[in-house]
Amino acid sequence: MFLTLLCVALLEQLVIYRVGLIPSQYFGVLGNKDLNGFKTLTFLSVVLIVLNSMLKSFDQFTCNLLYVSWRKDLTEHLHRLYFRGRVYYTLNVLRDDVDNPDQRISQDVERFCRQLSSMASKLIISPFTLVYYTYQCFRSTGWLGPVSIFGYFILGTVVNRVLMGPIVAKLVQQEKLEGDFRAGHVEHMRTDRRLQRLLQTQRELMSKELWLYIGINMFDYLGSILSYVVIAIPIFSGVYGDLSPTELSSLVSKNAFVCMYLISCFSQLIDLSTTLSDVAGYTHRIGELQETLLDMTPKSQDGEFLDESQWDLARDPGGPATEPADTAFLLERVCICAPSSHKSLIKDLSLKISEGQSLLITGNTGTGKTSLLRVLGGLWASARGSVQMLADFGPHGVLFLPQKPFFTDGTLREQVIYPLKEIYPDSGSTDDERIMRFLELAGLSSLVARTEGLDQQVDWNWYDVLSPGEMQRLSFARLFYLQPKYAVLDEATSALTEEVESELYRIGQQLGMTFISVGHRRSLEKFHSLVLRLCGDGRWELTRIKVE
Repeated sequence: MFLTLLCVALLEQLVIYRVGLIPSQYFGVLGNKDLNGFKTLTFLSVVLIVLNSMLKSFDQFTCNLLYVSWRKDLTEHLHRLYFRGRVYYTLNVLRDDVDNPDQRISQDVERFCRQLSSMASKLIISPFTLVYYTYQCFRSTGWLGPVSIFGYFILGTVVNRVLMGPIVAKLVQQEKLEGDFRAGHVEHMRTDRRLQRLLQTQRELMSKELWLYIGINMFDYLGSILSYVVIAIPIFSGVYGDLSPTELSSLVSKNAFVCMYLISCFSQLIDLSTTLSDVAGYTHRIGELQETLLDMTPKSQDGEFLDESQWDLARDPGGPATEPADTAFLLERVCICAPSSHKSLIKDLSLKISEGQSLLITGNTGTGKTSLLRVLGGLWASARGSVQMLADFGPHGVLFLPQKPFFTDGTLREQVIYPLKEIYPDSGSTDDERIMRFLELAGLSSLVARTEGLDQQVDWNWYDVLSPGEMQRLSFARLFYLQPKYAVLDEATSALTEEVESELYRIGQQLGMTFISVGHRRSLEKFHSLVLRLCGDGRWELTRIKVE
């Protein structure tokens, strides 16, 4: 696509040169009162102008295609790093050194690619136009013309570089405050304070840009005067003394075009300084995000990035490889702390979770129940000890059900089979009976009628339409469909009655699942073999439930 853009830009410059010579040719035919020459020149002028308009439009069209292509490639590259392993969770929850990663991936990338694509044509063609028009200017005015124009450009570049420096840092600060303001619409007074800080930063940025705009505009308009000064020197020195007034007018028009276009080429580069300052700000923010993502991405001992399927195995490479196949989790003297605290929630926990040995985790608020599940799922690292996950995530392995389930923007079928949609794009009609049966077992038969079928696209947000109890029932329908060996439930039935809760657990047992549950109701004990009671201050008790 770059080659196409270069060819189009070169053709456009060739036509522009021919169009630029038209005024000098008009001076000639009008001075000589040449009617046929006037008609021919007018026809040629119209053709060149139409051709120039078409080439300019195609130039812009090619730049727009570049914008789309760059945005696609850069966004997909950042997405691959962002969604690899647990990077997404770690960046948003456990780290605060990179602000607003979602804004950087969406808004900053979009603006960066758009600004860069708007400069692409000028940057590609500038070396060719500068060389050609410098040669033409030298032929017309001697060495004085190019030297004067180049010196003028160097002076303008230095001035604009000085004026542009403070703008980049202020732009980075503005984008950070934009992200904070967008994400902080929770409390009225605090949000207003964020708005005031953002507006103050914008005022400071505008004040700094004012001087840059003054420099750019002054450079543009003084350049037009410089072109006539350069042309006037050989005229007043008598170089063109033997030309008639008509010939001199035609020559002045031609030479003025060459000098002014050379100055225009430099002016365009100076004008790009504003765009470059914006691009520099976005480059800093996107580059900072990419460096952080690369630093967080799991690597092998050789320094190569691991696939997501390899990441879980690499989490604790020092563990034994001879554990029985019916074991899901193995914990040895594990200590757990919150990422932002050194206070131990759980101390020296040794635990083995095997198939058929369901575990119920209980305790008061703040004792570390959900923290333990986060460590099991690999979201948090243990402060000390060994944590091994010996089963795979997903169907036929381990599945986590949080208190508030996750739903996609899709059909009812997609909610039930998630996350299998990417693996099996079309669940197929053969699965309809299974899905309907599991929805019925979860007590959601009426939901099929509300959605007008399994595959009917809905225009609502599932979180707005379903009650908390219905959301938890739907997550159990998903659990029944996927049928993992181990189901990790973090108060996944808190919005349901004890009768419904018991029925869902009973169905899960019939499907052969082993539960690791966080809950408070004593009615859950009959579905578990072990109880891990977290007592606070890092203390814990593990007891076996007596079967009555």
